[in-house]
Amino acid sequence: MIHQETIRIRGVPVQFDAVRVGNQTFIISGKFAKTASLRRDKNEWLEDVHNPEEIIRALKAARVKIDFLRFWQRVPETEPKFGYYKEWRHIAALPIEDYKYWFEKKISPKARNKIRKSEKFGVVIREREFSDELVHGIMGIFNESPIRRGKPFWHYGKDFDTVKKEMSLDMNESIFIAAHHNEQLIGFIKLLLADRYAIITLILDKMAHRDKAPMNGMIAKAVEICAQRQIPYITYTVWRRGEHGQFQESNGFERIPVPEYFIPLTRKGAIALRLGLHKGLRGSIPEKMMVRLLALRAKWYSLRYPQQFPPRIDKTSHIHRRATS
Repeated sequence: MIHQETIRIRGVPVQFDAVRVGNQTFIISGKFAKTASLRRDKNEWLEDVHNPEEIIRALKAARVKIDFLRFWQRVPETEPKFGYYKEWRHIAALPIEDYKYWFEKKISPKARNKIRKSEKFGVVIREREFSDELVHGIMGIFNESPIRRGKPFWHYGKDFDTVKKEMSLDMNESIFIAAHHNEQLIGFIKLLLADRYAIITLILDKMAHRDKAPMNGMIAKAVEICAQRQIPYITYTVWRRGEHGQFQESNGFERIPVPEYFIPLTRKGAIALRLGLHKGLRGSIPEKMMVRLLALRAKWYSLRYPQQFPPRIDKTSHIHRRATS
């Protein structure tokens, strides 16, 4: 049976056709080629596809024409389990043994110094209960700037009720890690605790306080919490480009490839796969061209919106380098 599922895309609710097979729901998306996949906003990170043949039969029998089944294996299952056409998806995952080993062996000296710097500046990082006070603090971070990472920030300008509703999703499975300086919230992580890893669903800091390295301090607290709860991995979703990827690597995240399967269900799907269109038009753009396009987008928005918080010079970084040399 085809039914409607509502998914929030950049905070906006969008309805999609969906098919229920057994106890799993597959969302149907795509314009040129219709693709059935687990919900990207959550389910594909929490569920495995165990019997793809049963799912293929059900999708072919659906009253909506579906061209592809797409799914991927979750960490730590990196060896392909199925013989279908596959590509490699690179996940940012941090294996956790214990906090001391992570701090001393897994992270870069620069990240280690930033954690110490965060403590030196008096940043207090702790797990926090969800409350109206926390929501107001999160709003302060959301509304600091309309632009983040070179593009419009889709949380900017949201009212209290909207932020509270969105942040309270999945609260039975999530915790908040908060960074405070002089009682002001300057950063937070929403960490979803899944069956085999913890997922960083949102991590943000106040740009005006980046000289205090709250991001590194919050990652350290997340590792400490997961080590205490014997959670073997933290995932930072997919491996990122540029400075974001450098941040992941310096904090001990590894670029782990997992197989992602694309199974054509129709002749149109088979042709799209042959032409390399199975990921849609955006997915068919070569990586080097995508990097250039993203740089152009960032340049455009930097000209359109004046930078509200100019980069701060870290006057203490040479002291930390000297102390650890």
